[in-house]
Amino acid sequence: MTVPDSSAFGPVGPDDRAGHTGPDGPPAEPSATPSTPPTLSTPSTPSPKASASFTGPLGAVAPSGGPVRLDGPWTHRDVAANGARFHIAEMGEGPLVLLLHGFPQFWWTWRHQLPALAEAGFRAVAMDLRGVGGSDRTPRGYDPANLALDVTGVIRSLGEPDAALVGHDMGGYLAWTAAVMRPKLVRRLVVSSMPHPRRWRSSMLSDFAQSRAGSYIWGFQRPWVPERQLVADEAALVGRLIHDWAGPRTADFPDDATVDVYRRAMSIPSTAHCSIEPYRWMVRSLARPDGIQFNRRMKRPVRVPTLHLHGSLDPAVRTRSSAGSGEYVEAPYRWRLFDGLGHFPHEEDPAGFSAELISWLKDSEPDR
Repeated sequence: MTVPDSSAFGPVGPDDRAGHTGPDGPPAEPSATPSTPPTLSTPSTPSPKASASFTGPLGAVAPSGGPVRLDGPWTHRDVAANGARFHIAEMGEGPLVLLLHGFPQFWWTWRHQLPALAEAGFRAVAMDLRGVGGSDRTPRGYDPANLALDVTGVIRSLGEPDAALVGHDMGGYLAWTAAVMRPKLVRRLVVSSMPHPRRWRSSMLSDFAQSRAGSYIWGFQRPWVPERQLVADEAALVGRLIHDWAGPRTADFPDDATVDVYRRAMSIPSTAHCSIEPYRWMVRSLARPDGIQFNRRMKRPVRVPTLHLHGSLDPAVRTRSSAGSGEYVEAPYRWRLFDGLGHFPHEEDPAGFSAELISWLKDSEPDR
């Protein structure tokens, strides 16, 4: 196992565990924590924008929409699935396109694609994953198999026979998983900034460059400390991560107002802990029976048309880590690299991303 010597999550002050209860309590027992934990160092000094406080344009948004149900042309509601309640934002009519966000974000990351998809004749739905945004924060259930069942359960709760899944980052990981576990419910698959789970596993364990790029995941394995760092100083670290992972091509992303929205959403109690739990499972299960079984299960090929999108300058998930994912797809597979973009192509170039997405969704015969 290749373990990096640094992390985006450096040391903090003395532990203050008193008063923590419920889902914000200690994570699951780390029985399979790697035997040699990474050595962690303090992150580099953030840019001026990344350290901005909760001021400015966000103040006008919070009273009407709160930190999660932000106003827009979409409608908000809750749906029940897989034993939990999930918040969704939806607009449009037509074939269902279900949008899955990544870390450290929530449904609002798809604010540009929702109206674009609706205008193109689709029913666009962006959901908050378990433990994030307006969805339930349960004490357990953050392994990828269960999270994928959340996704397919939402498809059923919406009364649809299937959906085109569009996932970014962790949402992409779950989209890959859902396409393998419940192929009849996935009409098409679109993944951004995330390799196939087996490809992710091999890259993190054998490619030092990717292991170092994903050092924040190793840092998540410590109890308590990452949660405290994510919410410290009004979730300033969230802004720092978004700035650090964005590419240099788009000067207006991320702006202060956008960063403030994500910081405010992460500051909701228990969100930091629930956001980290899937990453803890991904590492701690590597040598456990459940993790080995999941990895074997993901050998099953994806048999739905797949569009794989990636920013050429993504510093969190390297291009070569994602590029080999096509070997796990036995269906038309299209790889699209966005030149000059980073980890958030759907926000860094929303028009270009939406055009690529809609064109492919409408293509009756997507090429390999």
